[in-house]
Amino acid sequence: MGLLALQEQVKKRLEETFFEAVWLHAEISEIKPHPSGHCYLTLVEKDPRSNALLAKASAVVWASSWRMIKPYFEAQTGRSLQTGMSVSVRVQVNYSVLYGLSLVIYDIDPSFTVGELELARQRTLARLEAEGMFGMNAQLELPLLPRRLAVVTSETAAGWRDFRRHLDENEYGFRFHLQLFPALMQGDAAPASIIAALDAVAARADDFDAVLILRGGGGAMDLVCFDDYDLAVNVAQFPLPVLTAIGHDHDYHIIDQMAHTHVKTPTALADWLIERFAAEAWQVDTLLQRLHLAVRTHATRQLGVLEALQLRMLHAVQLRHADALAKLDALALRLDAVNPQRALDRGFLIALKNGHRMATAAAFTPGDRLSVMFRDGTVEAEVHDVKYINYGEE
Repeated sequence: MGLLALQEQVKKRLEETFFEAVWLHAEISEIKPHPSGHCYLTLVEKDPRSNALLAKASAVVWASSWRMIKPYFEAQTGRSLQTGMSVSVRVQVNYSVLYGLSLVIYDIDPSFTVGELELARQRTLARLEAEGMFGMNAQLELPLLPRRLAVVTSETAAGWRDFRRHLDENEYGFRFHLQLFPALMQGDAAPASIIAALDAVAARADDFDAVLILRGGGGAMDLVCFDDYDLAVNVAQFPLPVLTAIGHDHDYHIIDQMAHTHVKTPTALADWLIERFAAEAWQVDTLLQRLHLAVRTHATRQLGVLEALQLRMLHAVQLRHADALAKLDALALRLDAVNPQRALDRGFLIALKNGHRMATAAAFTPGDRLSVMFRDGTVEAEVHDVKYINYGEE
């Protein structure tokens, strides 16, 4: 039997066995769009434990099919077909006596690829947990009022514009310092781009209170880049608190779990920041009101104490004044009682010797000069004789 005959028999048997197209699960190891419009692929199957190559086959998508398969897959998944991606494709087995076995792809199931990505996501989560990455960034202390914010996002993203406008137009007038570090936020190149932006922020870590990663939502496949292992590790080990706001309410990504704080959307994150400042302002206002009340209460209390003290002092002064007046009156009476003029007015005389009052005749001797004071005048005299009166003898 010649080679051609053998090849023709193989072709016939294969075509008889696989006369209908079949669904095939495989991994794309190579993909080459051709200028003619066709797309050539190499499909492989690997051992899930050792990653060893188990099977390999060439495949082609004819231009007529590629024009429909490519946009349909991208619309459903948000990603383009690429190497390393697991796919479920509907193929027709083809055998050429010149080129051997090949597979012609006529259809693709995007949901299979999405499911495979979810499995990869779970494996990434398990690896991060085993490596102790969970909670690392959350242990960093976020300032009470984070004002200096590094923002990693696309400079043309609607989420970035909404976030910035929401902060700038807050009703309280709070002011924030925002520094944009542009990065791709979608596609296979996004993780490396975001990591590069984070590296730029880390080089200026002292200039910021926190770093924000923002994206305004999208399809599930648009956001798969935020489940990247290397990006998650960078977020977990970043030297500043990382705040994430990626996607809509139903989205929750691996880097959200690695971040210090996760908020659903960019505008929700803006509200979260404003509310921190508003809460602190309210607390400060409350403390000021309590302080003013305490000062007023204390001042009122002290004023009452001062008024009571004033009354006590006034009463004490009045008592002392009255007592002093009484003492002055008594002293005046005593002085009045010993006033010599009073004795003179009653007819008594006062004898003075050398200007001093003498109370006894023994103070004089004959020849002494003396002054005798009367009620209406003074008489100057000289002692001629001194006679004593002895009241103790009969």
